[in-house]
Amino acid sequence: MKEEELRQLLTAVKSGEMNIEDAAARIKTEPFVDIGYAKVDTHRELRQGIAEVIYGAGKTAEQIGGIARTMLDAGQKTILITRMSKRKAAKLPPELRLTYHSDARIGIVGAIPEPVGDGKIVIVTGGTSDFRVAEEAAITAEAFGNRVERLYDAGVAGIHRLLAHVDLLMGANVVIAIAGMEGALASVAGGLVQCPVIAVPTSVGYGVAKGGKAALFSMLSSCASGVSVVNIDNGYGAGYLASIINQRTQGVKGQREKL
Repeated sequence: MKEEELRQLLTAVKSGEMNIEDAAARIKTEPFVDIGYAKVDTHRELRQGIAEVIYGAGKTAEQIGGIARTMLDAGQKTILITRMSKRKAAKLPPELRLTYHSDARIGIVGAIPEPVGDGKIVIVTGGTSDFRVAEEAAITAEAFGNRVERLYDAGVAGIHRLLAHVDLLMGANVVIAIAGMEGALASVAGGLVQCPVIAVPTSVGYGVAKGGKAALFSMLSSCASGVSVVNIDNGYGAGYLASIINQRTQGVKGQREKL
């Protein structure tokens, strides 16, 4: 149940269109459904604003399908499945009508919603090698109802590529900066924009890059204010956080305009 649905329910009780007993029966529906191998959190969207997401790695195709069906039965319109292999995606039942994005390793059951408001998230990468992580972030943000702009292969090794798009960066509510190697892109982006920057270190790099640790430490040590950091290769986490910031920023803006 979404917050808006809860408000409509309470409004119906207040107006007399629904009695208290019927409303209570709907509200006290179990906050999770136990299907044996998983306890599906059906109230997460009501609590947090974003419904539960299925982490595909480590689950069988049958388990993923069972969880997705439970979510659909509970009224969830868009289901995001992260870190899912192409092999598992091919095994999901046709009735789920899965859309699979192989680059991002993301499956989506249901339609991606229209963007909420006109605020946007800009995703910038250091290089083409960061593409998969960037697409995970982008599709996650789009699935949560955000407008996303992509600016790929614009790292500090050829900084003119980034500076040519300063207007795009300055127009963002949130910037996600994704880079491997030494991870300098996040600091550069943080020094250019007035919005929050979410830094994503990737496991791209040679030798002492240590699978993304060098980029992680560099981003954590950024001298640019307003830069936060998620874990190595965590495009999903960046897209999730950016969605919360973008949509809350638009909500605050709307409230100010009413004053």
